Amino acid sequence: MQTSIFTLNCNGKLITINHPIVMGIINTTPDSFYADSRKNTVEASLMQAEKMLQQGAAIIDIGGQSTKPNSLKIDTVEELQRVIPSIEAVKKRFPDCIISIDTFNATVAAEAIQAGASIVNDVSGGLMDVGMISTVAQFNVPYICMHMKGTPQNMQQNPLYENVTKEVLDYFIERTNTCSQAGIQDMIIDIGFGFGKTIAHNFQLLRELSVFKILQKPILIGVSRKSTIYKTLGITTEEALNGTTVLHTIGLMNGANILRVHDVKEAVECVQLFKAYQA
Repeated sequence: MQTSIFTLNCNGKLITINHPIVMGIINTTPDSFYADSRKNTVEASLMQAEKMLQQGAAIIDIGGQSTKPNSLKIDTVEELQRVIPSIEAVKKRFPDCIISIDTFNATVAAEAIQAGASIVNDVSGGLMDVGMISTVAQFNVPYICMHMKGTPQNMQQNPLYENVTKEVLDYFIERTNTCSQAGIQDMIIDIGFGFGKTIAHNFQLLRELSVFKILQKPILIGVSRKSTIYKTLGITTEEALNGTTVLHTIGLMNGANILRVHDVKEAVECVQLFKAYQA
C-alpha cells in the first residue's frame, strides 16, 4: 500500500512523515475536557513531556486556551502566562523536541515561536485572528489549519450541513489557497472532529477521510477521548481510551498522517500495528 511522504520544516529541523506520527497533548489549562491532560505547573508539563517523548511522541502540543464547547475565552496576557513558561522549560530540557503551540491568537503564536515552538496549531484556521496567517508566514513554520463551524462558545448549538464532507473540503480548498498565497510553506489539515459537528457528522467525516487526500497535505485527526466516543458508548471521558484506539485505527486506515492524542503509548502501538499490517 503506497503512502504519501510529507516533509515539515520546523525552524530548520525537518520532520519526514513517511508513516503516521503521534502528537501528545499538554493543556496548561484548568478546564480542558479531559482532566488528566491538564498540567498547570511548569514541572507538571515537563514531566508529561518527558513521558510522552519516551513513549514515542514526535510532537508535543502545548495549549493554554480551552476550546471545549462553551469554554471561556481568556485574554492574551493570561494565555501567554499559561503557555510560555512551559514551552521554554520543555525546549530547554529537551532541545530536540518539536513543540506546537495550540492557539488561535497571533500574538501568542509569535511569542510561543520565539520561546521555542516550531508549529502553530490553530483551531480557527486563521478566522478568529486576522493576523494569524501573516504571522505564521512571517516565521515560516508549519501551520495546522482546523475546520470549526462557529466558535467554541456556540459551535455545538445545532450545527447544520447539507453535506458535511463537501462543505469541510470546500473550506480547506479556500484555506489552503489563502495560506499558500500568504507564503505558508507547510500546512497540515485537521478536520475538526467535534468542533461544530454532531456525532453523525464526525462519523461521516471519519468514514470519508480519504476524500481529503486530494488536498495533498498531511491529515491530522483529533478524536482522543472525545464525546463522539463516550456518548456513543454511554461511558465517561476517563473510560474512552479503548474507543479512542478503535477510531485511531479507522482513521489510519482512511489516510490519517498525524494522531493528536492524550495517550501516547497506546497511539504509538496503534501506529506500529498499522505499519505491520501495511507491510
